Amino acid sequence: MKKSYLIVFLLLCFGSVSLLSFGQANKEIVGYYPNWQWYDRGQLVNPEAIHYEKYTVINYAFFRPMADGSLQSTDAWADENLLLGPMLWWPVVTNDSTRSLPYLCHQHGVKLLPSIGGWNDSYNFSGIAANPTKRQNFIDHCLSLIDTYHFDGVDMDWEYPGFAPNGGTPEDKQNFTTLMQELRDALDAHTLETGNEYLLTSCFGVSHDKMEAIEWENILPLVDMVNLMTYDFHGSWDAESNHHTPLYSPAVGDPQWCFDGAFNKLVHEFDVPAEKINLGIAFYGKALANCTRLYGSHTGYDGSTFSEDEGQPLYYNILKKMDMFTEYWDDDVKCPYLLGNSINTFVTYDNKLSAAYKAQYVVDNQAKGIIIWEITGDYIETSPGSDIIAGTPLLDTIIQVFDFTTQTAKSEQSQDLRVFPNPASDFITIKTNLDFDAIRIYTMDGRLHSILDFASQIQIKSLNPGFYLLEFVGKDIKQTRPLMVE
Repeated sequence: MKKSYLIVFLLLCFGSVSLLSFGQANKEIVGYYPNWQWYDRGQLVNPEAIHYEKYTVINYAFFRPMADGSLQSTDAWADENLLLGPMLWWPVVTNDSTRSLPYLCHQHGVKLLPSIGGWNDSYNFSGIAANPTKRQNFIDHCLSLIDTYHFDGVDMDWEYPGFAPNGGTPEDKQNFTTLMQELRDALDAHTLETGNEYLLTSCFGVSHDKMEAIEWENILPLVDMVNLMTYDFHGSWDAESNHHTPLYSPAVGDPQWCFDGAFNKLVHEFDVPAEKINLGIAFYGKALANCTRLYGSHTGYDGSTFSEDEGQPLYYNILKKMDMFTEYWDDDVKCPYLLGNSINTFVTYDNKLSAAYKAQYVVDNQAKGIIIWEITGDYIETSPGSDIIAGTPLLDTIIQVFDFTTQTAKSEQSQDLRVFPNPASDFITIKTNLDFDAIRIYTMDGRLHSILDFASQIQIKSLNPGFYLLEFVGKDIKQTRPLMVE
């Protein structure tokens, strides 16, 4: 499939005017919020701090399916505070629901789903799906969750049907369909009772055997979204270091074992429509100890340097320790990686540029949107320990790329200012009926690169490959256009 290099300008704010807007361009942005992360950084990312306008769906992780089909909280204290609201002690003992995750999601038009299962808690799914009584108990508990916490449906996180190490059997393939059909029927019946529509979504693995274990022709009519977990391609289990979120094929390993390979396999081999697929983007990385190069030997996760995350650091923890590393860019896979300056540690992760490439891939391939594991990793403080959120740079980058779809269409229809070709390598032509005096060229981090006199054709050979913003300036007029230099 064509690799597009048309990626927009990201996260630029000049003076008091922000160039960043949030509209998601009709793409789904599904963010996972793990209940255990509520405690992190002094409860920094609490329901009142979440930037709801940047998501379409939030999946609350996790509820644990028990052997009899019932559901169990994985943290009752977090669930109460997050889903019912913090406790009020006077004048009566109750929960402040106006500060709860469900209330605030719905105030901002965001859907909230309970995510059921997860990697650590999927071992009972096989037995539940195989037994009619357990299936009904499971469904009853799902409906109870919806009514108790005002959820908007259910996100199934069975990892994975047919996966023997987690209790799976060959019968899971048909039983998963039966469970999902009965759950879909129950949600539809509940809609008739309440008047509310309920989503049913599910996550899926990226390997061929996990895709093959799904009856896609039967599952697709039942689910609103197919969430493809396009991360964790490589990790401590590999003999050599590699990218854990490669967009395209790494130089070592299975060429299909990447974001692009998994998507194409699901679309072309299993006939899953692209417009139903959300692709996964990771807001965390993997740090490997005693490793001095990409595709080098290692001794497992570096739980010393990144003790907070047991060697799989969230993005904000990577940023805190960037001075310990040198950053490299692998242009084949469109991902960065880090090598330690005085420590032998390798880190694979996504930064703003690689997130932009992935978002552009979603747009170019007409996928439904993205899923994020997990949202708290991208909430950056003004300084470590400040308890003040400065922003969400990875998410903002993704949104800016998605918005560019709409913005570009409007720009192409506008005849007052056109810049072409874009991307470009030697020169650009400017067509306009407006009276500009100068062109200011800004780099992607907001620095002024140069100021040129306005002309209808501009040489750009002196610009390094990358992303720039052109600011056209005249008397009482100013317009901007993104530019990519190849």
